[in-house]
Amino acid sequence: MTREFPEPTVRRVLGGGPFAEIGDPAVAVADDRSGLLAVGGDVGSAQWTGGPRGTGWSGHRIGVYERDGLRCRYVLRSGKPVRALAFHPVLPLLAVGTGGYDGGCFFEGELLLVHLDTGDAVSALEYEREVLDLAWRGAAELRLVLSPSEDWEGPVAHEQGHTAVVHRADWGAVGRADVLGEELDVPVAPYERPDHGPEARRLLADLAGAAGREWSLRRRVWAVEGLPDGRVLAALDGVLAESWLPSGERQWAVGDEEGGRQLVLSGDAASVWANAERLRRHAPPGWKQGGARVARIEVDTGRVLETVRPDGYAVLVPGGGRRMVLRPVGEPSAGRERLSMSELDGTAGASAADGQQGPGAGGFALFNHPFPVRRPSRPYVLVGSQEQWSPRDLWVSAVDGDGTPRPLFPHGRPPAEDHFGGPAVEIAQSLVYAGSVHEPHARRPGSCYLVRRSLDGAVLWEHRGDHRATALDSDGKHVYAADASGALTVLDAGTGGVLRRITLAVDGVPTCALSLAVAPQGRLLVGTVDGRIVEYGWDRPIGTTGFRRPAGPGTRA
Repeated sequence: MTREFPEPTVRRVLGGGPFAEIGDPAVAVADDRSGLLAVGGDVGSAQWTGGPRGTGWSGHRIGVYERDGLRCRYVLRSGKPVRALAFHPVLPLLAVGTGGYDGGCFFEGELLLVHLDTGDAVSALEYEREVLDLAWRGAAELRLVLSPSEDWEGPVAHEQGHTAVVHRADWGAVGRADVLGEELDVPVAPYERPDHGPEARRLLADLAGAAGREWSLRRRVWAVEGLPDGRVLAALDGVLAESWLPSGERQWAVGDEEGGRQLVLSGDAASVWANAERLRRHAPPGWKQGGARVARIEVDTGRVLETVRPDGYAVLVPGGGRRMVLRPVGEPSAGRERLSMSELDGTAGASAADGQQGPGAGGFALFNHPFPVRRPSRPYVLVGSQEQWSPRDLWVSAVDGDGTPRPLFPHGRPPAEDHFGGPAVEIAQSLVYAGSVHEPHARRPGSCYLVRRSLDGAVLWEHRGDHRATALDSDGKHVYAADASGALTVLDAGTGGVLRRITLAVDGVPTCALSLAVAPQGRLLVGTVDGRIVEYGWDRPIGTTGFRRPAGPGTRA
């Protein structure tokens, strides 16, 4: 049995900066009395066109910072966008208004009262309402502007607001649901919704500049890879790919309007394929898919060696050795989308655009078919035997040399239930993969899982959890799994037993991983939702694993 797994330590953080924790700021307010700064922002969705299902995730954040030094005290998650912030004039209390339109009928949100001395938050409204604006009128009165509760009378509801004043002798004593619906029953009037984003971005840039630092927006590191020489590659929002030197300096970056989502290294690590997402946009009379961008980049220089623009959008499927497969994403043209085979190093003119066309693999369903496999010996895809959007009958399939998907075993555990795909890693003729059971209403405890199966379908072990996995990798002895709660779980690859579970954090503030990779030097690289790359190491050997003891103080950033 593997001995106790040691606690990992943060060796360095790449791409960090002030206010990284809150993503794109929507509103920011500074308080001279307390010396604090409150920021509401959004780190973005945890799902992309070709990525795993994002059920239960919210990227909306509320951050509280010290103006002197810009240290983040804590960050709270919000289920809805942050609309307004106001510090209480006397108490250590922050009022937060959140909310949004549900897309069908209702405006939903909260009035949160954040106790600044503890970071605890109370949801004060009896019923959900979108809070558009708020302001303290002395110590006892809070002025609120709320959306109508629904839009049954048409689009005019999006241009209206209810202004109410709520009185409490002691706002610090207000508990959950203490502000009653009848207190907010006031006439509706025209209301123009303000956009506080530009002002918030200017304030953050000014405060960072005054502290001798620079603020720039970084979000969602979707892919990360470590190179044998210690460099780190990453793909993230607004950046197709970037390279970081062992010194911690950024070597190069290739920009992109929306940003990279996948990285696939060539066998000799001299070049890397990057896949830029292209979202569907509303362009009357319908929807328009942007032109896809798949590029091969020289690792040493950042020079784009070739660019491929397949029909529609496609997901990169690494194949081991020199092969790569592109799987089309989007509306199936003839019921069965065709896979495209390519050479990783771009030789002989073979490319993703004109590569060998294989048999159909079935339409790619956004929620059902993501199955990114790390360290594969061959390409793997999920194929459904039923209609495109059905989560039933998903099969783990290997793509043969002629491009034919060959079913190996059912994906679901147990097979009779509906399941969604997730990340995977190949270990010694077996696959460790993540998935989740389809829950039409509320997610049940234990509905997410990691399972190790040999390629003949035999189940070697299974681990159940409450949160879907966002990233997965292995060093052959251990499996490292990040999930949507912000946790990193280390499992014994042989038994599936949990060796350690930690909350991912930077400078004591929790974060969440969208990508991770075991680096050649025996470090663990984690790409976070807030645009940072965290390198973890260990202060002592990990027993039977392939990790090595850090080289000494010079490795610490």
